[in-house]
Amino acid sequence: MNSFQLWPLSLFLSLLINPSVQIEDNQIPSLCSGQPGIPGSPGGHGSPGQPGRDGRDGRDAAPGEKGAKGDVGEPGLSGVRGDRGDQGDPGVKGERGQPGECAVAPKSAFSAKLSETKSGPPPVGEAVRFETVLLNEQGHYDPETGRFTCRVPGVYYFAVHATVYRASLQFDLMKNGHIEASYFQYYGNWPKPASLSGGSLLHLVPSDQVWIQMGLGEYNGFYSSQKTDSTFSGFLVYSDWKNSAVFA
Repeated sequence: MNSFQLWPLSLFLSLLINPSVQIEDNQIPSLCSGQPGIPGSPGGHGSPGQPGRDGRDGRDAAPGEKGAKGDVGEPGLSGVRGDRGDQGDPGVKGERGQPGECAVAPKSAFSAKLSETKSGPPPVGEAVRFETVLLNEQGHYDPETGRFTCRVPGVYYFAVHATVYRASLQFDLMKNGHIEASYFQYYGNWPKPASLSGGSLLHLVPSDQVWIQMGLGEYNGFYSSQKTDSTFSGFLVYSDWKNSAVFA
């Protein structure tokens, strides 16, 4: 056996005897001249490590700059009512206005009767003068002429009550010289007085005049005494003026 064959054996014995002896890889003589081995399979992933320690709190930094304005959003749904906003503060009380004019409803009314008949029947074609005034607060009726003169435009009602005695009677309700209505009572030889009444609505404007006039000379039976009267009356039903006021 040659020395080359005995060297591995002696090396093996020395390792057994003194295991603390270490031999570096590059000092071990090659025992064979074979090809490199096949690489081993990759090892598996290791287990996750322990969480790291919490970092220290950072210092407060200055506020960042304001970002750019975003794009306009899409329109909301049609017909959907939004939430009601907060109630605003009461406004400042305005100045007090000027006092308005006091509205007074216009008035016009009269009533008059014949005086006792002593001078014969009223003449034909003239206004019958009802001389004894019963009511004429506004002075729109003139007992001297027997005519009513309109001062307030509107609709009026005129009424006549005549006592007829020992004659027929026919009279007309006149407006500005035109006959508006006619009334007639025939005398039938009655021993006592009879009556004839009539009335009509007329629309008047200021300065219009209304009166009673005898129609025919033979029908002139107007009568008045202490026991019976003949009267002429009229009053305003409603005015044409929207803003009523006091009129003379």
